[in-house]
Amino acid sequence: MDKKLKQFLDQTFAPFGNFPAKDDVTKELLANLTEKYSELKKHGLSDDEAYQETVDSFGDVNEIMDSVPHGESAPQNQKKEPSLRKILKEAFRFAKASSSKFAFTQLHESDLSDSNLTDADFSYSSLAKTSFDRSEIANSLFTASALEGASFEQSDLTGAKFAASDLKNVRFNGANLADVKFKASSLHGVSFEGATLVATNFSHSDLTDVSFEDQTLEGVTFEKSQLKRTSFKNAIIRNVSFHHSDVKHAIFDGATMDKITYALLKGSGANVAGAKIA
Repeated sequence: MDKKLKQFLDQTFAPFGNFPAKDDVTKELLANLTEKYSELKKHGLSDDEAYQETVDSFGDVNEIMDSVPHGESAPQNQKKEPSLRKILKEAFRFAKASSSKFAFTQLHESDLSDSNLTDADFSYSSLAKTSFDRSEIANSLFTASALEGASFEQSDLTGAKFAASDLKNVRFNGANLADVKFKASSLHGVSFEGATLVATNFSHSDLTDVSFEDQTLEGVTFEKSQLKRTSFKNAIIRNVSFHHSDVKHAIFDGATMDKITYALLKGSGANVAGAKIA
């Protein structure tokens, strides 16, 4: 896969020629992309799925080139170029107002409540103590971020992405999570109380001990997800997919669901004795 990712980088940077920092930039980017690919594979994605997710996370190469010297030659007395890590961190200053996918900010325990975050991309996300309270940062991309303990309470996250993100103890209480993709993410201790869950995608994610109690789930996907002790107690479940998920230890006491979902869950070994059909 290193060879395939290297070919992707070579093709991406080909229009810029042999700029002075090219070898260092492509070397560090290859290491970064390889790490992302390996992480996605650990979450159960196929080779093709992991590769596509990895290259999709790359973003706009022009954001990098704006920070990298790429003339025909560099003066001999030129100072040593900063590492790609520093370059990408600097590029985040522009990413907050653009569509960059190289926002290596720290948002650990950040407050992003009451914010307009529609279509934001937090994939592969380490995001620390930055406040976006009541912010207007729709369409922003916060890739390669760790969001542990952050708050998205009452925020509009319609269409947002959290692929392969660390979301331990994140609070989504009252948030609009319609069409949000949590693909291959860790969701231990996440709170969804009062959240809008319509066409939300949790495929390949770890939802161990997560509670959806008293929630309404419409068209939600849990394909190939870990649902050990995940509670759907007293939830309303309509057109929800549990395809290839281990539902045997999930809790459905008092849940109300459609006939097809009930039959599929029962056939997969789920305990739906206390569930209701409507």
